Amino acid sequence: MVWNNNGPMPVPVPVPVPVQILFRYVEGLDQGKAMYLLFIKPEIKTPGGLMARPVLTSYYKSSNFLNRPYNRFNIYTSPDETILCPDGKQSMYCQLLCGLTQRHEVLRVGAVFASAFLRAIKFLEANWEEMCSNIRTGQVSGWITDPPCRGVVSSMLAGPNPGLADSIDKECGGGKSWEGIIKRLWPRTKYIEVIVTGSMAQYIPTLEFYSGGIPLISVMYGSSECYFGINLQPLSKPSDVSYTLLPNMAYFEFLPLENNRGEIAAGEALCNGDHKVKVATEAVDLGDVKLGHYYELVVTTFSGLYRYRVGDILMVTGFYNSAPQFRFVQRQNVVLSIDTDKTSEEDLLNAVTKAKEHLEQLGLLLTEYTSYPDTSSIPGHYVLYWELIAKGSKSSDSPELDKGIMEECCSTVEESLDSVYRRCRRKDKSIGALEIRVVREGTFDALMDYCVLQGSSVNQYKTPRCIKSDAALKILNSRVMGSFYSQCVPSWEPFKIET
Repeated sequence: MVWNNNGPMPVPVPVPVPVQILFRYVEGLDQGKAMYLLFIKPEIKTPGGLMARPVLTSYYKSSNFLNRPYNRFNIYTSPDETILCPDGKQSMYCQLLCGLTQRHEVLRVGAVFASAFLRAIKFLEANWEEMCSNIRTGQVSGWITDPPCRGVVSSMLAGPNPGLADSIDKECGGGKSWEGIIKRLWPRTKYIEVIVTGSMAQYIPTLEFYSGGIPLISVMYGSSECYFGINLQPLSKPSDVSYTLLPNMAYFEFLPLENNRGEIAAGEALCNGDHKVKVATEAVDLGDVKLGHYYELVVTTFSGLYRYRVGDILMVTGFYNSAPQFRFVQRQNVVLSIDTDKTSEEDLLNAVTKAKEHLEQLGLLLTEYTSYPDTSSIPGHYVLYWELIAKGSKSSDSPELDKGIMEECCSTVEESLDSVYRRCRRKDKSIGALEIRVVREGTFDALMDYCVLQGSSVNQYKTPRCIKSDAALKILNSRVMGSFYSQCVPSWEPFKIET
């Protein structure tokens, strides 16, 4: 959020990835439009009377965005009026409707985060028939009541277009699977631009399911505090993405993390795999980081933050000329813990990634997950919430669950967690069997709706990987279709000291 006594402060314009970089890898980007789904969040007033709003909302409402110079590379299918619509549902409906009316002009699709883009695809799956009706009749649905939004979309429809409506109906209807729907609806699309690193990495399989083979590009690294850097190899695999920090954006410093690389001064304990990690008390400059080492990012910005710890853990993966490049590893202190175990966000993602391979034999796709440490009984245990869809049918159909395979998923998650967790399960018996609760389709949309009502931004929303809110847990638990427990105690062997 940004604010001052006179209302929201102007923020620096997010620096776009230079067109020259993209043109190295993708030709013809000036021959069409971009369907970028962008949203705002209404301002709120703090208890002290200050106006506050998310940084992206400030940008979209700024003259930098609204009066951006016209060129062939920033032509969007979404009119500004639809982006600035304060009602999120109307905004999403109208932006998707505009994208469909210009489907043969679209060369790029995307959103800020993968989660927001997939939410839009699910919204389209639920509302495409109504959108087709609007296109067929040339009339916008009556529930679109925001005057600027309704006016601009009505003018864009410009009368009935039954041919276009039929072509969309052909791709979406008839009980077809939605696998590859993005490529089918927007056939000229060259790539999907969304952030798929860090906690967004778990959306990659779902994006690949819907994409039809379109490359996923994660082009930038930034936060509300500062724009950090760019991906100079945009067509690299999501798992290989590294960012080159731009030294003119802020003054960057790095707190080294100890990961079996020698002794470092006492600091905060983190968890990285099976090893304890410590944060050094002395920071190093951008030019002094070492290949393969882990660091916590610290920034001093032009807007007044001084040596601010962002909370991101980065690893140095290489150099572009002499500029170091970094892979985003995880957010600090996002963990599950019952006893002495401390499971990081990355540990959980890796375990879930291995476990969901069992779903292939059922034709199921894991679209979303979260977790929480259930300590209501003794011993406590990890609970994972999974939302699944069947690949070969409409996502609205409830997937058929096999008890044995789901129990294998539970066991695989446990086997994939670190030795501290496995020791607590097997030797200490201080942690109970891991549980997976499968929830109905749309559950995580309901969770997002709740978080947005509490003040989150649609643009910047990320599904929390560890749930702490009782209200959020109530939403998840009210939609559970089936519950499964690990039937095997994970393996564990004590460390041997050789003499």
